[in-house]
Amino acid sequence: MLKPASSANTRKAYAADWKHFSAWCRRSGLAPLPPHPQTVGLYITACASGAAERGIKANAVSTIHIATVLSGIRNSHARPPVQKEAVMAEDIIAMLETLDRGTLRWLRDRAMLLIGYAGGLRRSEIVGLDLKPDQTDDGRGWIEILDQGMLITLRGKTGWREVEVGRGSADATCPVAAIETWIKFAKLAHGPLFRRVTGQGKAVGSERLNDKEVARLVKRAAMAAGVRGDLGEIEGALKFSGHSLRAGLASSAEVGERYVQKQLGHVSAEMTRRYQRRRDRFRINLTKAAGL
Repeated sequence: MLKPASSANTRKAYAADWKHFSAWCRRSGLAPLPPHPQTVGLYITACASGAAERGIKANAVSTIHIATVLSGIRNSHARPPVQKEAVMAEDIIAMLETLDRGTLRWLRDRAMLLIGYAGGLRRSEIVGLDLKPDQTDDGRGWIEILDQGMLITLRGKTGWREVEVGRGSADATCPVAAIETWIKFAKLAHGPLFRRVTGQGKAVGSERLNDKEVARLVKRAAMAAGVRGDLGEIEGALKFSGHSLRAGLASSAEVGERYVQKQLGHVSAEMTRRYQRRRDRFRINLTKAAGL
């Protein structure tokens, strides 16, 4: 049971620790098994204060093996993170075709899919956008539409960053044109960019859209478009999320990795590579480069 955590010496230390813990429980009138969280907490406090055993000084933090035990649990049970399915450019185009045309909801959802994909945005970043800076208390950024594209300013985990979204090759798939059309027909001038649409898709509310709506939109549109049609309904629903848009951009864009890294706002290239579902992992062959 304890093998994954470390070596035989560590297992001996665990045995001694368990003996110490059991003895403390008996003296304290507590049951060692099953180890109740409150009991463990009291024991750790006693060890740290020196009260776990008379005449013994307080334990150093390094001698309380919680981190080591948790490491063993992670080694036994951890799995690689479950990645969401990436939606590629052709998938996005197919997903747009599944949306019900002719309503404000259609214009909004179309704009969210395109800007989320082209900008590599998180779902919270999509719905957190305002029309201009300093317009709301809960906004996470704003947009600025220019001749050549759109500049998105975002407040993220590591500070402010700018995301540049160029205009597309056709209006039907251009994220900037989609945003312009949504703003025009929704008659937006101030506040949140993406809002609830009511009245059978004919009226726009004032409240900011919840980010969960982005996840629902991606799931619904991806499954309706037959993206990964080999998946069942339940499995497909688990595979797609708002993150599918970010992963799709990272996997589709035929540009240098550093440009994708900047767009996604990643601190390291390694994090960007985790998003790349389809990439030539062996484009640079270090084995041959090393002379083998």
